[in-house]
Amino acid sequence: MNWQTLVSPEALAAELGRADLVVVDCRHSLADADGGERAWRESHLPGAAHAHLDRDLSDHGKPPALGRHPLPAASAFGALLVRLGITPAHQVVAYDAGDGAMAAARFWWLMRLCGHARVAVLDGGFAAWTAQGLPVSAEVVPPTPGRYAAEFDARQIVGTDEIVARLADPAGWLLDARAPERFRGDVEPLDPVAGHIPGALNRPFGANLAGGRFKPADVLAAEFKALLGGRAASEVVLSCGSGVTACHNALAMAHAGLPGARLYAPSWSGWVSDRARPVATGG
Repeated sequence: MNWQTLVSPEALAAELGRADLVVVDCRHSLADADGGERAWRESHLPGAAHAHLDRDLSDHGKPPALGRHPLPAASAFGALLVRLGITPAHQVVAYDAGDGAMAAARFWWLMRLCGHARVAVLDGGFAAWTAQGLPVSAEVVPPTPGRYAAEFDARQIVGTDEIVARLADPAGWLLDARAPERFRGDVEPLDPVAGHIPGALNRPFGANLAGGRFKPADVLAAEFKALLGGRAASEVVLSCGSGVTACHNALAMAHAGLPGARLYAPSWSGWVSDRARPVATGG
């Protein structure tokens, strides 16, 4: 196994039970913060443990300037990996209810932030798995603790100062993963201000999908290159509402052979924590 972006249900099913494989259920609902964990307890991939977006993949003790889902400390994330039974030698697969956005791609990106290459997202998630009649279980098996001295590569994280410094750059350096109506500022169900960061282009994470699965790599590559305007992926910053669905674009780009895009983790919610910052609306 050497899955680094996506893995199909069929390929994962063939390897279940291997000692060097850890599967992590990341199902989450913004409307019901504990709904994903309840769903995991009711039915999950055999042997899968659960990672909670709010408790495990975020640190809500941090200030509003860092967004609605601030990044956890590397030490806290490393402690999670230990609880999940993960070591640097494991192949890890994360899944959520379906499209990867809540919150399998976030888990994938945090592991990549630690330099862990062998981590992938189950393409189509739990929905694709059960649609094929693959095995599920309600048994919760406590993992054997792993070992992981996690350190985040800070070079992959963009701060607000860099965003401010690049506001005059030609469009294409900042991609926003939110739905078009939120990007335009037509509606804003979660944050106090509607609109987007000036100069951003909209790449809704849903555009990475077709029929609930990721589009083929060559299709994704063509679509992202059209947005980047000749820039290297390493020159691109990814954003969303709170740094969660932006990870979906990071995953899609890596799957398309365009790795290296960095993440503005505070994203829109962090940007508008200071009402003096400029806001754009429209397409």
